Amino acid sequence: MEQLELSHTKIEQNYRIFSDKISIVIPIFNEVDSLSELINRTANILQENYLDYEIICVDDGSEDGSTNLLCQLARSRTDLKAVILRRNYGQTSAMSAGFNYAQGQIIVTLDGDLQNDPKDIPRLLSKLKEGYDLVSGWRKNRQDDRITRLIPSQIANWTIGKVTGVKLHDYGCSLKAYRSELIADLNLYGELHRFLPALAYIEGAKITEIPVNHYARIHGKSKYGLGRTFRVLMDLLTVFFMKKFLTRPMHGFGFLGLISMVLGVACGSYLTFLKLVVGQSIGHRPLLILAVLLLLTGVQLFSFGLLAELGMRTYHESQKRPIYRVRDVISSASESTLLSNR
Repeated sequence: MEQLELSHTKIEQNYRIFSDKISIVIPIFNEVDSLSELINRTANILQENYLDYEIICVDDGSEDGSTNLLCQLARSRTDLKAVILRRNYGQTSAMSAGFNYAQGQIIVTLDGDLQNDPKDIPRLLSKLKEGYDLVSGWRKNRQDDRITRLIPSQIANWTIGKVTGVKLHDYGCSLKAYRSELIADLNLYGELHRFLPALAYIEGAKITEIPVNHYARIHGKSKYGLGRTFRVLMDLLTVFFMKKFLTRPMHGFGFLGLISMVLGVACGSYLTFLKLVVGQSIGHRPLLILAVLLLLTGVQLFSFGLLAELGMRTYHESQKRPIYRVRDVISSASESTLLSNR
């Protein structure tokens, strides 16, 4: 009897710790051999920890039968929601669709290839409860090819950390836990899913990471390769600009434009001195072309800055989107209200 009471107490404690609804978002692309096992393993772990959960699988235009299997599973399970995209849009779009259909207060993402371990989900949630807004997985012992995956990933992680200021060991790990209010502030496009921690940092989120398990791929083949490098670099530049100049683009374009115009005026003044005072011919000098180019470039950059300012103001004002984020509001008045309501 006493053991039974202790067991019920443990269940109640677990429920109190993870009382929020959990939405598991899984992008799927040609994972027919992994799909059933992935959903069963994920559901079993969540049920063992007495979590209120839903699983959202987003089929991103699969061509191997994943779509049909996912639809069958969704019709037979009450904990599974299948979101079928019209074609293959990419992982960022699939994750964005999953976020839009998620109803939980906490959102967990993982890959559909069984390389992530669903047993790590409760650990992510426990860390999130310590006051973090985003907990990222770190595949410390990653089971991937060293030449095509590990080395490029290490270089990318170091570069992204330097550019964004968010130091994580593993940006590419899909196993992450987010608070839903954080996701609501993030708009994804391009290949920005890998930069979610950096985008969250721009929004003022508290971020950490924990080591997670990682397994070698059993079924299918990887969809990642060196061909994604260019797209990642371009999106990294986008994130860098957003971090530095999202609410003040004129500070970026205007500063470069001002430097260009100053250099152009300096070159033009020098050439004018040579023409009027020294009496030299300047028509054949390459410096004349450079002076004109610098002046025109400066004017263009300055104009881009003004247009970017207008775009930024339209972006924030049309969505009634503030340029700041408030984590909490604490005052003596709020304390008095709490005391009076007791």
